[in-house]
Amino acid sequence: MGAGLIGRRHIQHVCAEPEAELIAVVDPSEAGREVAAQSGAPWHASLRDLLAAEPPDGVVVATPNQVHVENALEAVAAGIPVLVEKPIADDPVEGERLVAAAERAGVPILVGHHRRHNPIMRAAREIVASGRLGRVVAVNALFWLYKPDAYFDLSWRREPGAGPVFLNLIHDVDNLRYLLGEVVAVQAVDSNAVRGHAVEETSAIILQFASGALGTVSVCDTVVAPWSWEMTTGENPAYPQADEACYLLAGTAGSLSLPKLEIWTNEGKPGWWEPLHRTRTGVAPQDPLILQIRHFCEVVRGNETPLVSGREGLRTLEVVAAIKQAAKTGQRVPISPPFGP
Repeated sequence: MGAGLIGRRHIQHVCAEPEAELIAVVDPSEAGREVAAQSGAPWHASLRDLLAAEPPDGVVVATPNQVHVENALEAVAAGIPVLVEKPIADDPVEGERLVAAAERAGVPILVGHHRRHNPIMRAAREIVASGRLGRVVAVNALFWLYKPDAYFDLSWRREPGAGPVFLNLIHDVDNLRYLLGEVVAVQAVDSNAVRGHAVEETSAIILQFASGALGTVSVCDTVVAPWSWEMTTGENPAYPQADEACYLLAGTAGSLSLPKLEIWTNEGKPGWWEPLHRTRTGVAPQDPLILQIRHFCEVVRGNETPLVSGREGLRTLEVVAAIKQAAKTGQRVPISPPFGP
């Protein structure tokens, strides 16, 4: 559902995946009809029409953010597993409505936080869990790049809700939760000093994790810089790749940089005068969107549970909503403990 930019990438990967078959493209626009014709699949203006013609085994919801909940609820009501693009909803209240409905119906939801499928993230999580870093007490994450002026020709990109915190940082928040666990409180401050749009362009954020670790996150889309997941991982070929780091995790026994997966330790006992030793963990690069489609196939078949469940996607959305609230009020915003399965 949805034949926009990310929808077309999903179509490409579904068509290339031996374990999947594209049976339809659902999009009411003329552009959607053209994309369906190019992919060789039937076109439908609505999921209702598709259900009447040929009920699918699974649905990928790649429609605009505002209708994620509406579209996913329609699939859940039909008992069809859903891969819903991030964010799972526009706000946590609507997200909870969707997640609760899916849990009541026993229909799995996989949220499109695709970076969790990246081998880099999986290796980093294993390193943290192994104890090689000791106790992780601090993390620093950067999202610094330059969005060209033409990006803002679309008026909605200049309005609140369309800034880098909601559109981009949500991926980084999900990554950090995957590595370090739940966030229990946030603080933040925003700025729009360069472009002057109603939406933020820079944000400085503090994350407090349940483990006691503290995170500092800096977000800016108006600087020429290589320090972001987009610019350092090579995950999306649309971005030039820089041999730099975007995340630094610091522990009592060692530290880790991503995406290089470099581990820094002392050769002897820990100490600031002790020599530092660097090791690097190699992983074979793989497109996480491809891995996500393969995983969704297994979720549809009932062989696996969602790596990023609806509840997990909702929790990440709650953290981002708290960041926006903290920046607006200037206050520390606590986040209630997670509930539900």
